[in-house]
Amino acid sequence: MALWERYTDQVAEHTVVGDLRVARDVVSPQLNNQRDVFVWLPPSYAASERRYPVIYMHDGLNLFDRFTSYSGEWQVDETVTTLALEDPRYEAIIVGLPNMKEKRGVEYSPYDYDLFGARLVGQGDFYMRFIIETIKPLIDHDFRTRPETAATGIAGSSMGGLISLYGFLRYPQVFGLCGAFSTAYWFGENALLRTAHERATGHGRVYLDVGTKEGETLLNWTQIPPEQTDAAYCEGVRALRDALVAGGYTDGHNLMYVEEEGALHREAAWARRLPEALRFLLRHI
Repeated sequence: MALWERYTDQVAEHTVVGDLRVARDVVSPQLNNQRDVFVWLPPSYAASERRYPVIYMHDGLNLFDRFTSYSGEWQVDETVTTLALEDPRYEAIIVGLPNMKEKRGVEYSPYDYDLFGARLVGQGDFYMRFIIETIKPLIDHDFRTRPETAATGIAGSSMGGLISLYGFLRYPQVFGLCGAFSTAYWFGENALLRTAHERATGHGRVYLDVGTKEGETLLNWTQIPPEQTDAAYCEGVRALRDALVAGGYTDGHNLMYVEEEGALHREAAWARRLPEALRFLLRHI
């Protein structure tokens, strides 16, 4: 099994709060590559025998430490630490999976898509198998988790939101919680919308959000005129919400949908919305 080391023992500068562990170069047989895996343990972990829900999050270098992030930090560690003081139900183990840089797009998309004239083959199903077949058994073996579906979540932003919602819908026997922030809905000619219509059953709990000023993200991906991109991004995520509602989700019950006025496509926005997302996902398990 993996060798887990304290991340803060290995770096000279960091912004980590609490106990962050790292296993280096964990091999993925499904993707034929390897990456570090981060595990953040909740405040009461060391002094208790509790078992905790687990949330698997993408873009793992952006979650805990500003010094490793390429575009800002989610402040997941600070957020869960603060939420734990509010209510122990909000404590969770957070697993951070770094992306593979230039392969981020194909790993986070289960659908084939076009980019600058090339047709790229999505590897999202292999990435999900990596999480389900390799990472989850490792985490469940090495840490005090609650391995059941109701206490297992998946979360991310943009393409991380795409693969989170896809994985949640595609593998309902594994994931009972989903956090889909600013989901990149348009990949594979809006294929995620079709997946939502086909697979949404009302199982588990879904947090879905979007900012009203995220349109610049669409400029390299679509032919939508620049002055229409903000509205188009919101409309695409609203369509996902409507598909979830049609499939059995009820906003305020097992679905939480948020539009943040003026919010950009940035880590700072996702960090700002994270506390309420975690409250919604974790309060009833």
